[in-house]
Amino acid sequence: MPKSLAPAGAAVAGLVLCLLPAHSASAASGECQAATPGGPVQVTADCVDPDYKNPVVDSESEQTSPARHHRVSGHFEGTQVKFNIYLPPKDQWKGRFFQYVYPTQNENATDDTIAFGADSGAYTVQINGTIGYRADAAAAKFAETVAADYYDTKGTIYGYIWGGSGGSYQTIGAMENTKGVWDGAVPFIPGVPTSIPNNFFVRAFARVVLEDKAPQIADAVRPGGSGDLYASLNTVERSVLREVTRMGVPLRGWENYRYLLGLDDPQGLMGFTDTVRAMDPTYADDFWSKPGYLGTEKSGLGDLIRAAKVDHESTVTGVDSKTVTLDSAPPASRTPLDFTLYAADGTTKVGTLKGTLKDKVFTVGDGNSAEVLDALKAGAKIRADNRWSLALTSYHRHQVPSRRGFYAWDQFRNADGTPRYPQRPVEVGPAISQSVSGGGTHTGKINGKVLMVGNLLDVDAFPWDSDWYAQQVGANDNFRVWFNDNADHIGPHAPNLINATGSLQQALRDVSAWAEKGVKPPASTRYSVRDSQVSVPAGATERGGIQPVVDLRAGGRNTVEVKAGQPVTFKAGITTPPGTGKVVATDWDFKGDGEFTSRPFGPPSGTVETSASYTYTEPGTYFPSLRAVSQREGDTKTPYATVQNLGRMRVVVR
Repeated sequence: MPKSLAPAGAAVAGLVLCLLPAHSASAASGECQAATPGGPVQVTADCVDPDYKNPVVDSESEQTSPARHHRVSGHFEGTQVKFNIYLPPKDQWKGRFFQYVYPTQNENATDDTIAFGADSGAYTVQINGTIGYRADAAAAKFAETVAADYYDTKGTIYGYIWGGSGGSYQTIGAMENTKGVWDGAVPFIPGVPTSIPNNFFVRAFARVVLEDKAPQIADAVRPGGSGDLYASLNTVERSVLREVTRMGVPLRGWENYRYLLGLDDPQGLMGFTDTVRAMDPTYADDFWSKPGYLGTEKSGLGDLIRAAKVDHESTVTGVDSKTVTLDSAPPASRTPLDFTLYAADGTTKVGTLKGTLKDKVFTVGDGNSAEVLDALKAGAKIRADNRWSLALTSYHRHQVPSRRGFYAWDQFRNADGTPRYPQRPVEVGPAISQSVSGGGTHTGKINGKVLMVGNLLDVDAFPWDSDWYAQQVGANDNFRVWFNDNADHIGPHAPNLINATGSLQQALRDVSAWAEKGVKPPASTRYSVRDSQVSVPAGATERGGIQPVVDLRAGGRNTVEVKAGQPVTFKAGITTPPGTGKVVATDWDFKGDGEFTSRPFGPPSGTVETSASYTYTEPGTYFPSLRAVSQREGDTKTPYATVQNLGRMRVVVR
């Protein structure tokens, strides 16, 4: 490997370096190019990307936190791309690197990422967010020249890319369109070419129709619940719940209905509205005027959608800096409102007004034109309407994929396979997906080892997305899918969710052992898919994957009713899938409020029986849980690669 850096610690700030090949001691053979006109650029170990050919090292420093490492910081000349390389001491490095990717991240890896890499014998590479994989590939290749010099080695350096959500698009794009840059990958909570914006609009559709019934649905899916989500719903509500379920919204995700429905999201799950408006500008007009759309459909659901439409005009009565008072407030809307400013005559349109409205007070936001701000005065009219946002809640009906295999959309096809509803001239999802993934189209033709991790309660990237991609890959022993139960998209933001980071760390360690030593990781999780809902077997051995399985009960049941002051004795069985490690910790949360207390259970083991008693002094309904933590080596001290799961039940205290 060529040495392209001065010795560690030398003054190299501002030095412009040519990007030399990562796995070759000779000059690069040529520029990276697309295999087909307009296709994604194919990056190899030996080609030079013309957009990222001149890395510049700006500084080097020795760091002691979060773990000892040598940090190399720089950028690519002529671009906005910055990078950091975090190199642990030579006696700790084992010939590999990890690289986390996400479209909007910065170049500063988190402390956990750096420390975990060092603990795993890997240096860490990270750039500030870009779309696609090309800048990441350029950074990975240059970092190898840096590492080869720093560690004084000519041996093979193995690399692993990982990224979730938007980063999954980049990771998958990388593994399908590069060779010799990374040896393996861990894409997690993956999206597919139809996920954006449809997954969010579908949930907004559920909010419009089902918000009032969400608490009952949530109770039905909680431990000890009836399991009948449809019990309290009318005909229209039933049809919508069935539709969004078949689209892939996980049923158990309704327990956290505020997140699922975007009730606390400032954009109300409609953050991609402007994107769709730009790509499909006539959609709202067609929705409210043409047959085949809910805006005109003669049905109970069509009536509900039209009744939810807001089109209200208010008169400005006063302006004080950015605070505007109005003579009236529009009716409540379950989707975001657009605001348009008109002159006092009510017909002369001035322009779009950006800001927020609460009751009769409008707060002017950023990004308004000078013309709009000058015209915002007493007597002016503000029109508030939700015609676009409301119309987009059923946009998925008009986005039936032309590419077959997206079974969530089969509900919108006629018997002959043709779409039941009018289709829009552009498929927005695939266009966004292709952009984020750097031109990739999710072919499934992977180059290297890939261990995909999905979460069964993910209401952002639906669980069936992992199954869809597995079908694209087909029969390929270089691919695995693991599912985490009791895990959502954004982390343990609710008491019924686990932190899935440890499973991702174990996946990185497993994929590296797989690529470097041929050690095959645990097999894919066994699962089935029905109506776009992914389900897994109850037992750890039958389920597979790497999560422990927890069976928590009291008196042999998952629901008990007791009097206040009466103790409840809980018993639990915990089992890890064969060959995946031992239980190293158990944490109890008797009230179900997310406050866990660690309690000893005995030595680490693949099978654990444990019990605890608790006395409830206040009447109410509680959802106690037991969190089990496993670790591959049975290490009770390490914070890394610890895999969590929960067992939960219901206690009713009278």
